[in-house]
Amino acid sequence: MRVAIVGVTGLVGKMFLKVLAERNFPITELIPVASEKSLGKIIEYKNTKYKIVSISEAVSMKPDIALFSAGGSVSLEWAEAFAKNNTVVIDNSSAWRMDKTKKLVIPEINGNVLTIADKIIANPNCSTIQMLIAIAPLHREYKVKRIVVSTYQSITGTGMKAVNQMENERKGIDGLKAYPHTIDKNCLPHCDTFDETGYTKEEMKLVNETKKILDANINVTATAVRVPVVGGHSEAVNIEFENEPDIIEIRKILSHAKGVVVQDDVFNNFYPMPLTANDKDEVFVGRIRKDFSQAKTINMWIVADNLRKGAATNAIQIAEYLIEQKII
Repeated sequence: MRVAIVGVTGLVGKMFLKVLAERNFPITELIPVASEKSLGKIIEYKNTKYKIVSISEAVSMKPDIALFSAGGSVSLEWAEAFAKNNTVVIDNSSAWRMDKTKKLVIPEINGNVLTIADKIIANPNCSTIQMLIAIAPLHREYKVKRIVVSTYQSITGTGMKAVNQMENERKGIDGLKAYPHTIDKNCLPHCDTFDETGYTKEEMKLVNETKKILDANINVTATAVRVPVVGGHSEAVNIEFENEPDIIEIRKILSHAKGVVVQDDVFNNFYPMPLTANDKDEVFVGRIRKDFSQAKTINMWIVADNLRKGAATNAIQIAEYLIEQKII
């Protein structure tokens, strides 16, 4: 299994390497790819050194799988070139997510949609992945009607420039900025760019990706907030069902759901937090309670490491599914 990692020097690229090693993914040859400034540099994976190559060279090497995390413009320019060489591209950007000809996949929910014909597969947005991992099993039981979600998103979702900005601010250094305002000791109701409606792209990803992955009839409204946190994304989610939910049964369903860990003992101060979700693959759910202001509605708090299950781990799980099902 020859695997290319496009964007290997970025936060998600480095996490790809870590998760691949942890999961003993069956790699026979690693092909690290990065921008021109990194060409020729050496990275190490499982005690073996590999030289970073250009993306055009990687295409010519015809890997079995290419894991992309180099931004939407790179994906749009190069994914099809890999696909034409029979490489399966699993793309972490937003480039292909809403393309009607491409599958948008969370393996625990809809891995079964994948076929041998799928050469470019889209990895959903990090905040969508963790929300739907928790909501999908409840949708099967009670049928979700509407979701109101507010996110509290880690700066790592923006990349190293944002991490450097916060670290500089904490040291009193005036450096390059990823955000239009100070992020340290602050919250920015501004994830990605605003559209003409006043919503951000991040908020609309939650809306549109939920419909594509889970059910087109689910109504979603979102507010996405960037917070000075490194460990992961948090979400306050209000869910209205068509059928009457039972809180005890919901806890039971979630405790048996693949990839979900229930942490819900508020009287002992036990609930999900980015600090404890950091560097873990599971999606943590707590604060499960009825919404007394509206019928058939509950509230939940959902936390996950956005670089792992929200990005690298989900993409690698897609690759593992393809291998298990003998699709590649």
